[in-house]
Amino acid sequence: MAEDFFDDMDEDSCGSAADGDVDADEYDMLTKVTDTSAAQARKGKDIQGIPWERLNITRESYRLTRLEQYKNYENIPSSGETVDKEYKQIEKGGSYYEFFHNTRSVKPTILHFQLRNLVWTTSKHDVYLMSNYSVMHWSSLSCNLSEVLNFAGHVAPTE
Repeated sequence: MAEDFFDDMDEDSCGSAADGDVDADEYDMLTKVTDTSAAQARKGKDIQGIPWERLNITRESYRLTRLEQYKNYENIPSSGETVDKEYKQIEKGGSYYEFFHNTRSVKPTILHFQLRNLVWTTSKHDVYLMSNYSVMHWSSLSCNLSEVLNFAGHVAPTE
């Protein structure tokens, strides 16, 4: 029953329904900010909203190229190899989490190559991030972005 509620709610994708503009050019389609719900993902939509069918490369080809050419950043050299040797490897294809919702409309304004330094989650549905001198809260349940603390101006008492 709860799954049916979320599937129905997800169809609206938090208010980002299609505009009905059939004549939009390819650039607009590739750069348009769209949310992805669990229901849409189950129907085949990419969870990051990437329109692979419109690109000149498949998701699989891109993934292979990235794995061959990109070396992940490591704070400690060879730490990945050490972990591989010392800890049990995960089963490929295993289900470790369930996708619920992805929004591309909530963006931190501080740029950093490691997302973990920009975004904090305190529960399955609560996300905090820095944006324009403020700590912001995003709720995936209500699809609401709200300001928690604004650092513009004075943030400490003055004498």
